[in-house]
Amino acid sequence: MYNYLDFEKPVADLEGKIIELKKLAESGEAVDVADEIARLEKRSRDALRDVYKALTPWQKVQVARHPDRPHCLDYVKGLFTDFAPLAGDRTFGEDQAIVGGFARFRGEPVAVIGQEKGSDTASRLKHNFGMAMPDGYRKAVRIMELADRFGIPVVTLVDTAGAYPGVEAEERGQAEAIARSISACLTIKVPSVSVVIGEGGSGGAIAIATANRVYMLEHAMYCVASPEAAASILWRDSTRSKDAANNMRITAQDLLELKVIDAIVPEPMGGAHRAPDTVIKATGDLVARTLKEFAGSNADFREQRREKYLAMGRTL
Repeated sequence: MYNYLDFEKPVADLEGKIIELKKLAESGEAVDVADEIARLEKRSRDALRDVYKALTPWQKVQVARHPDRPHCLDYVKGLFTDFAPLAGDRTFGEDQAIVGGFARFRGEPVAVIGQEKGSDTASRLKHNFGMAMPDGYRKAVRIMELADRFGIPVVTLVDTAGAYPGVEAEERGQAEAIARSISACLTIKVPSVSVVIGEGGSGGAIAIATANRVYMLEHAMYCVASPEAAASILWRDSTRSKDAANNMRITAQDLLELKVIDAIVPEPMGGAHRAPDTVIKATGDLVARTLKEFAGSNADFREQRREKYLAMGRTL
């Protein structure tokens, strides 16, 4: 059984009935119910398609935050081999909200940096729900500078509600750490690719997403502030987060139209959590095509990023 979102109730009801019928059939306490199961499965597929072909921005926010959605470490496990994680920022300590290191991607060396939210209570606490401290961003800078020194492309996986907003983070220079991470993204000479796999929240996301190519999953979100924060700022009422989401243009489709991102990775019907292997492979295929294109190019990747973001500012 999946964890169903509120707007998925029609699908949840149908899939619940299917599970009950299958259990009855397995126990031998029912007549042949194969035809009824097939009928309900078709209705369930149709209901799921109807729901997902007309998602509102707020519903997409909910899908992007789905607890069963594949996270950074799922992508690392599914796409990379020989992953050697690096720990610590060489200044204060280790932050596990950001994981990173060096690996092989389809035989070629890459640097990998991503935000990990965790998949259960213990891992979510361990990774601080993907909200990094300054140490995490300084670790990201360290990895990017190492990659630049050895001529290795950088791949980042973005999934965070934002940088950690606590007092201790501010005391250790959160804003400065994020700024230096963005600066590192812009100044490295090697090519970089970023994929927003879930939430791309505020400066916490931009800190590792300022890349030559930025991609988003179909139901991911990418925003300057969370809908709740935006509602608190605009209307002093965080309960109006739905209104904020509907007006902020934070979906992949909106951002592709605005040329903030470069392409969208399609998700399986019902979201990435229904077929994680499929969406991880699709993400890997797009990243592989991009890195192959970069490998055959003599472009100045630093200058390319400069022009990309200057043009974006002029357009918006």
